[in-house]
Amino acid sequence: MHAHGSTLVAHAFVVTTALFATGCGSRPSASAAPAPNPGNTAAVRYTPTEKDLKYVYATAPPVATLRPGEILEVSTVDAFGNVIRNTGDSLAKVKGDNPLSGPFAVEGAEPGDTLVVRILDITVDGDQGVGATAPGFGALNTTSYTPMLNKPLPEKLWFYKIDHAKNEATFRALDSDFSVNIPMQPFFGCIGVAPSAGESRSSIVPAENGGNMDAPEARAGNIVYLPVNAAGALLYLGDGHAAMGDGEVAGTAIEVPLKSRMQVDLVKRKAIHWPRFENEHEIMAVGAYRPLDDALRIAFTELVRWIHDDYGLSELDTYELLSKVAKIHLTEMVDPNYVIVASIDKKYLPAKK
Repeated sequence: MHAHGSTLVAHAFVVTTALFATGCGSRPSASAAPAPNPGNTAAVRYTPTEKDLKYVYATAPPVATLRPGEILEVSTVDAFGNVIRNTGDSLAKVKGDNPLSGPFAVEGAEPGDTLVVRILDITVDGDQGVGATAPGFGALNTTSYTPMLNKPLPEKLWFYKIDHAKNEATFRALDSDFSVNIPMQPFFGCIGVAPSAGESRSSIVPAENGGNMDAPEARAGNIVYLPVNAAGALLYLGDGHAAMGDGEVAGTAIEVPLKSRMQVDLVKRKAIHWPRFENEHEIMAVGAYRPLDDALRIAFTELVRWIHDDYGLSELDTYELLSKVAKIHLTEMVDPNYVIVASIDKKYLPAKK
């Protein structure tokens, strides 16, 4: 999600380590989900204050360092920095786009490794979500990439009541008395690491390092694989969503703060070039670029290589198979790069090598 503006609500800052037992976790392969072991690992807990929030993915001093196999319990603010609370608020209050918690270093991570993030749990941290339209943003709006002579769509805000017991958020129309309940499936719109070569990337940009992918695949029960580009990997998290439609066409999801519990690990000396997701049933590869067809080409090329390297099919056999059974998910088409996730059900694959 993208936002504009100027001040921020502060949160209490906490970093604590609760050691349950020793051990540095497993060393999984890049396509095999590491088994979670939350009862036999250390936990690092982190809640940012306003001054701790970041707005770029970059090589920066970590707020905490985890050993491979440790648990991170982290809080994130919403894409507006938690300042949009009431009717009459304006996006002018927002300090910056998609405030991030982090970075979190992982001990021993080096360029050429793969960071493994197993998302164990995500909960919406509040009783209200926010959606918005804004001038110059959105798939059906005049933007700097798609200039038109007509006026941009106006700024509008929608507030979503969160019912935790029913796991639902309520949409209420602004121009009628219509309302409807939406099931919640919270996820991180932003999850990524420091880019390579000392670059800094805005928190609204999805790219090779992850970032603002707006992918519901970044949810509890899934594993996120990210390329390590800098010492420590430097993981950033933010832009919580309670629910989102494919494409995020108006520019926002149901924007919410989150609390999450995740386990980090490393695959040493095995590099990937783009983010990946995995769960019990699927493997999924990310492509992020403009135009949309190039995002698709990146995603499928990465998926072909993943299957060839880890499952042993030739590239052409994989290409043919994907043409028959693959799925594509357009996660968003409103950010500086568009994002597609290409996936295949594991039932169609041979046993791993």
